[in-house]
Amino acid sequence: MSKHFVLIDGSNFIFRAFFAIRSLSTSSGIPTNAVMGFAKMIQKLLRQEKPSHVAVVLDTKQPTFRHEIFPQYKANRDEPPEDLIPQFDLIRRLIDAFNWKRIEMPGFEADDIIGTLADRAAEDGFEVAIVSSDKDLLQLLGPHVRVLDTMKDKWTGHEDLVERFGGGPERVVDVLALAGDKSDNVPGVPGVGEKTAVKLLNEYGSLEVVLENAEKIKGKLGEKVAANKDQALLSKRLVSIKRDIDLNMSLDEFRVAEPNWDALTELLTALEMARLLADIKADPAARIPECDIRRDGYELILDEKKLDELVKELEAAGEISLDLETTSKSPMSARIVGLSFCCDDEKAYYIPVAHEYLGAPKQITLERALEKLKSVLENDKIRKIGQNIKYDWIVLRNHGADIKGVAFDTMIGDYLLNPESGGHNLDAMALRWLNHQNIAYSEVAGKGKQARNFAQVTVESAKDYAAEDAHVTRAIYKILKPMIVEKKLDDLMNNIEIPLVEVLVEMERTGVFIDRDHFAVLSREAGQKLGEIETKIYDEAGAEFNLNSPAQVSEILFDKLNLPKGKKTKTGYSTDVTVLEKLASKHPVPKMLLEYRAFHKLKSTYIDALPQVLHPETGRLHTSYNQAVTATGRLSSSDPNLQNIPIRSAEGRRIREGFTAPPGCVLLSADYSQVELRILAHLARDEAMIRAFQSDADIHSATASQVFGVLPGMVSPEMRRQAKAVNFGIIYGMSAFRLGRDLEIGVKKAQEFIDTYFARFSGVKKFIEATIQEAREKGYVTTLMGRRRAIPELQSSDRNLQGFGERSAVNTPIQGTAADIIKIAMIRLHERIEKEKLPMAMILQVHDELVFEIAEDAVEAMKPVIADAMEGVIALDAPLKIDVGVGPNWAEAH
Repeated sequence: MSKHFVLIDGSNFIFRAFFAIRSLSTSSGIPTNAVMGFAKMIQKLLRQEKPSHVAVVLDTKQPTFRHEIFPQYKANRDEPPEDLIPQFDLIRRLIDAFNWKRIEMPGFEADDIIGTLADRAAEDGFEVAIVSSDKDLLQLLGPHVRVLDTMKDKWTGHEDLVERFGGGPERVVDVLALAGDKSDNVPGVPGVGEKTAVKLLNEYGSLEVVLENAEKIKGKLGEKVAANKDQALLSKRLVSIKRDIDLNMSLDEFRVAEPNWDALTELLTALEMARLLADIKADPAARIPECDIRRDGYELILDEKKLDELVKELEAAGEISLDLETTSKSPMSARIVGLSFCCDDEKAYYIPVAHEYLGAPKQITLERALEKLKSVLENDKIRKIGQNIKYDWIVLRNHGADIKGVAFDTMIGDYLLNPESGGHNLDAMALRWLNHQNIAYSEVAGKGKQARNFAQVTVESAKDYAAEDAHVTRAIYKILKPMIVEKKLDDLMNNIEIPLVEVLVEMERTGVFIDRDHFAVLSREAGQKLGEIETKIYDEAGAEFNLNSPAQVSEILFDKLNLPKGKKTKTGYSTDVTVLEKLASKHPVPKMLLEYRAFHKLKSTYIDALPQVLHPETGRLHTSYNQAVTATGRLSSSDPNLQNIPIRSAEGRRIREGFTAPPGCVLLSADYSQVELRILAHLARDEAMIRAFQSDADIHSATASQVFGVLPGMVSPEMRRQAKAVNFGIIYGMSAFRLGRDLEIGVKKAQEFIDTYFARFSGVKKFIEATIQEAREKGYVTTLMGRRRAIPELQSSDRNLQGFGERSAVNTPIQGTAADIIKIAMIRLHERIEKEKLPMAMILQVHDELVFEIAEDAVEAMKPVIADAMEGVIALDAPLKIDVGVGPNWAEAH
């Protein structure tokens, strides 16, 4: 179409993009989810519509003429989410870099600008597409103007208006005037909704005639209309779009142009969106998969005959994607509501088994469905594809079924390709890889107070939502799989990450016992301790105040005690940990506040919280291990997080004492000894460090001996402490300033210490320099097992970002290799436990430590099995070694 004008309601798009993709930010913490979603949504739109002219219209913060008419207009609007606010300006820069015309005018809303442009363009012979989900804009429809809701992929034309509002575009204004609009605080007539408004207008023709005949309308409705005539007319003025703004612009200014590549490259590089930039620069069609995501090929399976046909189709396919719909996010608590499958580019299926609502159709029972599907689910010849398939696997096992033949997880695949990104959920990936907007969960299940369990969702709504998940998962898999091979990540995927999924399934289902009585005692002790600290703080401060109120703490520290003020926030001077640490040497109160906060966090996060989340049936804690969170490849733990319990503190040890073994069993802790330093020695080929490990010397004493130039027997505890700080500090890129502060030796002395260290361990220095240089040239670093992490910060002009990139470049090959080593050990141990029916279970993984529950009489027999699996993972020049401890609880075992 030669004259096609696309008018984009930018504000509407921004909010949709923000909620479509969550938890996406740069390595420095700048939120970018809305930017990414916005770019993807508009790129898809422009690709589909191929406009000749485009405008992105935005609202401004300034009041409009409507506020002059009615000061309460939009008064009940919430502030934008905190992590969206900094993205508004980023999106403005993005729009400008794309060379899309951006308009925002103080005094007017985006709707008014869109209305003016739509009328002008239609008069000039354009076909106009208004892109928004805002119903107010439906009043702009005309012979050459249509409205597109991209979320629903739905065009609205004149016939749709007649069906919904009982008339053409002019009817929209009258309906809104009567019904009002809560989101914009347009009052309307109280008690009149859209349906009632349409009914009145169908009877009387227009708003004005309805108001003239208010006395003829029966009952309370007539009384309300009569009493609110002025309010209805006011509402009409508020909802009527102004279509004659003097824009002082030629329509030629909106012609689609080539992006400003320099500006676009600079912005997207700074936002760590290298893949998005590459996609934009490449042929746009290259990112569209063979199967377009259309929902008209989705089928509901409600009888056994259809299910039998589906089973045959799945058995013949050889490769399928699957997804469950359940009652809970927690796999250990979830009950299955339905199952979806896809083995075709255009078709997907949903089998409801437990939808419970008035009018719900008869469904196949879960037991019968699983009985028939077992020939598919438990056939290892049929490759299974899933998105976070660990969740589905746990749920199915809890329901007496299993999955065999798991071949690919799209969440893990996306993570391996882009580990520094946090957006590995299906909705984010659908936008990123398919330019497709998934149906949001809240669309089918509601949100907030209107949220309902998925079992209450209608089977028709559930069909499109659930089948789409399986369909999209398969489509993304088809894109990611060849990329995994191209980046040489297939060995990591096939031999570490996918086999690990089953290990984690079993660990999470097994869980760990805790002693409720022990935690009850701890809670009382912690409460008493907090009370004592609180009293001491009041005595030292000379006043009582709320220790958990930053404002009151700030007032005491800076106004009453006159301590030096630090950084200022929106609510006053900061009292965060860094501030209190600096003030701790100047007055007792800040130091005691740090102690109070640490105790309070332990009490609320672990001591009081853990007994509350015991599973009602197993009586155990069941944490979730996350494979797609950390940039280095380490597993993380959540719900509850059992990896952050303090290791060195007495309080942390008391908490670990509460993790116990059942009668007849003990806990065994197997902890890799200084694994990261051993990997560093191997990678650096540093002879002095390798010799120390090969001779089984204490590495920190050996380092102190080298750095201080004394015989090993003359190394003092203080020398060893300083050497240990440097050993681990080198891995994490610790600066002389940080080392000097931690060791309390000053920056100059710390720098001398570091320089001496590098002189004695020259291989380490060469390794660090070579690794950073290689990362600059390649743009990424790898572990010994091939795990890859991009380091875009090295290309930044910001020295702080460059420094972060340098530390990441050095740390990732070390910490990432350590992560891969323990994952392989877990796989090897799981296989032996399963194959040989060994009397032990792997129940916890915490960084470099594995914890086992073992039959008391089998401990000595199991120790060499564990050592063989863990120490034999890989042959390093500095050999792997584990430390083993055994006890009735985790503290004694560790």
